[in-house]
Amino acid sequence: MKLKLPAALLAAAVFFAFPAGPARGHFGMVIPSTPTVMEMPEADIVLDIKFWHPFANVGMDMEKPKTFQVFTGGQAVDLLPKLKEGKLRNFKKWTVDYKADRPGLYVFAMEPAPYWEPEEDKFIIHYTKAYVSAFGDDDGWNEPVGLKTEIVPLTNPGTLYAGGLFTGRVILDGKPVPGSEVEVEWYPGENRQGQAPNEAMIALSLVADDNGVFSFAAPKSGWWGFAALNEADHKLKREGQDKDIELGGIIWVYFHDMKDAAPYTGK
Repeated sequence: MKLKLPAALLAAAVFFAFPAGPARGHFGMVIPSTPTVMEMPEADIVLDIKFWHPFANVGMDMEKPKTFQVFTGGQAVDLLPKLKEGKLRNFKKWTVDYKADRPGLYVFAMEPAPYWEPEEDKFIIHYTKAYVSAFGDDDGWNEPVGLKTEIVPLTNPGTLYAGGLFTGRVILDGKPVPGSEVEVEWYPGENRQGQAPNEAMIALSLVADDNGVFSFAAPKSGWWGFAALNEADHKLKREGQDKDIELGGIIWVYFHDMKDAAPYTGK
């Protein structure tokens, strides 16, 4: 049951902390080795791809994605054949090395194979993307890439400071989703886990406004995942029965620490 709130409160993207149920905290993850590359003539980007509980750093097996692409310069490049299977703490994940060789925005996007969640009696499909700006060019950061569902940034994802506001719009089949629930989690890194005052503060929740727009101010630097969750208008079969599908539009963005001011050297 969705929360019914006045439009003014929705527009302000007020926080709601919900108890973490079994399905909360599932995130498709596409984590680049760096959110920005600046050194010419080329840079290696390693993408870490998994299905995970980011804050707690607890994994689930991820089968090979259905698609994995990079969108850059108006072109989509298929990276699926380059994926390498690996494991982290005995859970299956995937990696790929990619070489950025020209200025531009690189949007890495993944459609996973449907994941069966027995505790929720439904399938989960999280369309996941992450952005890397290269050599000072980030044109097109506020444009959709054409996924079934996605979060379109309304704040440049390559220029975020910790404490600053990230704003996005939830779309499904190319249209905004009013009142979409959005879950938010911080990813502390591969060999760490987050610490929260209580379980309800692990997977944070907010509600998009009537235009599918939400905002979030990250209290800490690092990678933050936003998962816009909606129900598909079709079913998948499981042992001969029709089962619901949770569609997630996931975006991962990096919030930077702002450095202290340096001594003035001008005249």
